[in-house]
Amino acid sequence: MINVPKGTKDVLPFDSYKWQFVESRAREIARLYNFHEIRTPAFEHTELFTRSIGDDTDVVQKEMYTFLDKGKRSITLKPEGTAPVARSYVENALDACSLPLKMYYITPVFRYENPQAGRLREHHQFGVEVYGGDNALLDYEVISLAHTLLSSLGIKGLVLNLNSIGCEKCRAEYNKALRKYLSTKLDSMCPTCRDRFERNPLRILDCKVEGCKQIVADAPKILDYICDDCREHMNTLENLLKAGGIDYVINPNIVRGLDYYTKTVFEFVTTALGSQGTVCGGGRYNHLVESVGGKPTPCVGFGMGLERLLMLLDTLGIEIENHDRPDVFVLSQNVSLVPFCMDFVKSLRDCGVAAETEYTGRSLKAQFRYADKQKARFAIVIGESEKESGVVNVKNLSDGSVEEVALSSVAKYIMEKR
Repeated sequence: MINVPKGTKDVLPFDSYKWQFVESRAREIARLYNFHEIRTPAFEHTELFTRSIGDDTDVVQKEMYTFLDKGKRSITLKPEGTAPVARSYVENALDACSLPLKMYYITPVFRYENPQAGRLREHHQFGVEVYGGDNALLDYEVISLAHTLLSSLGIKGLVLNLNSIGCEKCRAEYNKALRKYLSTKLDSMCPTCRDRFERNPLRILDCKVEGCKQIVADAPKILDYICDDCREHMNTLENLLKAGGIDYVINPNIVRGLDYYTKTVFEFVTTALGSQGTVCGGGRYNHLVESVGGKPTPCVGFGMGLERLLMLLDTLGIEIENHDRPDVFVLSQNVSLVPFCMDFVKSLRDCGVAAETEYTGRSLKAQFRYADKQKARFAIVIGESEKESGVVNVKNLSDGSVEEVALSSVAKYIMEKR
């Protein structure tokens, strides 16, 4: 038997309705906020990610699926959704559109890491991107969208963690202070952190090794070093969140895992999933477009893992109703009536009624069992008398009630009972 590759998972027919519901809700909320879908390829040139994400990030160093194609070109399965959108923005001259340009995507992403609950080697993201506009109003817009989506799913108890990692100017001063603090503690830190000390000390704050986390807990806080412009941006965003009724906490240790972030970074987190508590994360990345060859364009957005979101809904006991079932199951009393039943089912489908019938020659009793397993709402048995009279009994399979309805009126009847 050939098994599914490690770190991947099938979405089975009995569970796909949950994915459809969440994806549909995400699309609907995006529509309300006037975001438009963008779709990018599953793989890109490796250079896109090394230039945008950063050579010294865990994603580039450890997690990317990179290979040479038959033309000896280095290709990478996309490990996140933001950089491909930036590439598309530049390549397709989307800066010619009216700005700000508001986009969203639902896409698979690929990372070679140790599979965990809610974190697979192939997982799926809902993400939004806003291109053009450097003010905190757009930071609030994407945070508000994420908050609206999560709230609409019935999720409570989430905490919005907020931070600013400043701009190049103030971050340089902070890096000096951080290096000074860490210089006497390097021997107690992991090899990765020691390697990052000179190249990008800010990345040390993102280390998940417990010993390193304890050391950086007392490190200087970047909010004490941000410039007046970054401070004003942060203050404006905080005021907008307060006015919008979105609770938040300042977490100075949030830096996110990718190098393209500037100023605002944020995460929606929960304790319901244990250590894997981040449900949504994002921020501002004002120099991303430049890093892939475009004109200076301020951007802000987020990514939300769908596997983790579904796991959270299940953990919280939030049930998703399964609408992915037949409205009516048409049973035939004998094999000779199957063609008539199929024609009738086709007429129902043409009217927008989800209908199913018998194909395999099962007995009437077995057909009822099958209809029940399909969770059909109604059942109709067609025999010779029903065919001749044009009248059938429509049985409600949830309560057992029966009503007599003309064949020509069944579609209308079913639609009225939805």
